[in-house]
Amino acid sequence: MFKNKTLLITGGTGSFGNTVLKRFLKTDVKQIIVFSRDEKKQEDMRISLSNDKLKFVIGDTRDYSSIVQAMVGVDYVFHAAALKQVPSCEFYPMEAVKTNVIGTENTINAAIANKVKRVILLSTDKAVYPINAMGISKAMAEKVVVAKSRMIPEGGPILCSTRYGNVMASRGSVIPLFFEKIKAGLPLTITDPKMTRFLMSLEDSVDLVLHAFEHGEQGDIFVQKAPASTIQDLAEAIMQLCNKKTNTQIIGTRHGEKLFESLVSREEMVKAEDMGKYYRIPADNRDLNYDKYILEGEVDINKVEDYTSHSTNRLDVESIKELLLTLNYVKNELRK
Repeated sequence: MFKNKTLLITGGTGSFGNTVLKRFLKTDVKQIIVFSRDEKKQEDMRISLSNDKLKFVIGDTRDYSSIVQAMVGVDYVFHAAALKQVPSCEFYPMEAVKTNVIGTENTINAAIANKVKRVILLSTDKAVYPINAMGISKAMAEKVVVAKSRMIPEGGPILCSTRYGNVMASRGSVIPLFFEKIKAGLPLTITDPKMTRFLMSLEDSVDLVLHAFEHGEQGDIFVQKAPASTIQDLAEAIMQLCNKKTNTQIIGTRHGEKLFESLVSREEMVKAEDMGKYYRIPADNRDLNYDKYILEGEVDINKVEDYTSHSTNRLDVESIKELLLTLNYVKNELRK
């Protein structure tokens, strides 16, 4: 489906971009444009991959002129550029707005201007019932996608979103942190032992984006069903894999953190389509006719529950170990 096509990945030097490149460079894709503002990471990627199909563009989605120029001749866009660290966004919320909200609008407008065929936004479980600046800004990014999808001109791009939980072993995530602390002989810092999080691999995140690419209609949001674990069980699983027992230090919930995450809200579950491995959440395409909002309600909303990391399949320590051993990062760390 990508034969002789040009793909642009915003934030393409991140964990998701690296995983996409490793998979797509083996295909008959015509060109992959890595768009980001980090010249050092682009240089590292250029040297390590050394592939003629790759094109690197320095730019920032906050700047419309840079993203619209980069998108000339592009067929498809994976919009992964984002500020993702919860504490950083809490202290600098306007920076989250500039990248996650305004950057998303710029990317979509650039896609419309260049007659791109499809744009897929990468979102997060933190966008559901958001309580932190990162989640709020990603929720707004999803709203921008849906709002823009209603106004797409004839022949314009299909706009969709994907939403997923914690990506295991991605940059800045807790699994690399736990490995580093265990190897250094330091105690593992745990916010709340009962805190649960969804567990997805980087490969899963790419599969979800490709599923949205193949099946998405205007304004759709796609969610992959995923298992979850408590932070305590995850820490125990990593200690057992390393064959090292270390102390744990309970530090308490940090700025903007939840006890559990939600991937699909109760309100969304009412209209969500169960596709087996995935949920498809269709866009609300009512127009700005307030009578429809006042007179057309949902009678089934009290009959369904949110899809959360507390209610999904909960992995025990042995199952977590099996899942971790499928990750290249973990296998490489255990070889050291």
